[in-house]
Amino acid sequence: MQALIQRVRRASVTIDGALVGQIGAGLLVLVCAEQGDTPAQADKLLAKILKLRIFSDADGKMNRCVQDLDGAGSHGGLLVVSQFTLAADTTGGNRPSFKNAAAPELGRALYDYFVQQARALHSEVATGVFAADMQVELVNDGPVTIPMRVVAAS
Repeated sequence: MQALIQRVRRASVTIDGALVGQIGAGLLVLVCAEQGDTPAQADKLLAKILKLRIFSDADGKMNRCVQDLDGAGSHGGLLVVSQFTLAADTTGGNRPSFKNAAAPELGRALYDYFVQQARALHSEVATGVFAADMQVELVNDGPVTIPMRVVAAS
């Protein structure tokens, strides 16, 4: 399972002009399930994201995670968006192959599981809509963009 994490000042998702999810400061998490991925990998990926120290402390060093951001008693936000194109293989020419992406049924199940677990562990979680044509807007803070991948244990 993989994700692209972007530290944001704010981010939102709209579908057909309707706002479906938004956050203030926090993380935009583009998440992709690949063939063979499991809920255990989703758990491991989420744990890494929640503890990823990419927010500045009082000394300006990246020492704080999204759960350290306090504002009115809550954490920084997570905006979780399904993004199967992260599985793109561009080695075979000009048209990307998505053969490594999970089948839609597995992808949806793992995305839903990831969101459910995120909501159980974090106070502010917004989402896009799986397999929808979404427009994602963000103000990247830094910019800080980090790819993450969790593979099955061998």
